Amino acid sequence: MSSRPMLYRAGPMAAELIDGKAVAARVREEIAGEVSELTSATGRPPGLATVLVGDDPASAVYVAGKRRACAEVGIADLHRHLASDIPQAHVAALLDELGADPEVSGILLQLPVPDHMDGAALTARIAPEKDVDGLTPINAGRLAQGVPGLRPCTPLGVIELLDTYGVALEGAEAVVVGRSNLVGRPVAAMLLERNATVTTCHSRTRDLAGVCARADVLIAAVGVPGLIGADHVKEGAVLIDVGISRTEAGLRGDVDFESAASRARLITPVPGGVGPMTIAMLLRNTVTAFRGS
Repeated sequence: MSSRPMLYRAGPMAAELIDGKAVAARVREEIAGEVSELTSATGRPPGLATVLVGDDPASAVYVAGKRRACAEVGIADLHRHLASDIPQAHVAALLDELGADPEVSGILLQLPVPDHMDGAALTARIAPEKDVDGLTPINAGRLAQGVPGLRPCTPLGVIELLDTYGVALEGAEAVVVGRSNLVGRPVAAMLLERNATVTTCHSRTRDLAGVCARADVLIAAVGVPGLIGADHVKEGAVLIDVGISRTEAGLRGDVDFESAASRARLITPVPGGVGPMTIAMLLRNTVTAFRGS
């Protein structure tokens, strides 16, 4: 990054804010350049097929943001919007069709799908080489075994932030709070790939604060507002807050920012930290899938 944000002074430490917006903007700029070169070289741009089933307002907003981001970097928008009462077999057939279409580099099925459908089964139907969300069992298995493949976007964004801010992962003690298939498990596996020593915490963990306080790198991804306070944070640690919840006080992360920032060396804000990275890494995955096709 060409410049660093202001330090957040909250006590004896001076926690530096990790600026996810700036990092995401840089990634998008890089991707726009890559897409332009690839389009000139191949005669066609990478294409992302977003599949939205039904009219869930939040899902519609998320998909609109992804489509807009594609347009901004030159990725072809191959969106499909299906009725909420469509049979699951028809959605499966569409995913098969998109998997066979050479114009489609990446496929993203927006979750959740309507209640009468099996979202996990539909996700598994996506061709792994076009699975830009990195959520198919095949890509999850590749990650678990350390084999190259498409990785989930939010964990990729976390690693990109750590790399951008020069956080040394090899040999570091990393603690991940949360074990979801979307963030917790894959980010733990990615940290292992980088030779960190990784502990995964969850709702059954005894002495959560004590385990977290050992971490050089602490990643919170459980969706419980303010769960992580100063007593969870080792002095000088790097703190990544993936959680985001709507509360009466507004958007809050899993980290009690004011108290945690008094001990951390680097910390992500909510919003403006990890959030902007997810779509940026989706675009990167789409370009990666295109290159592999």
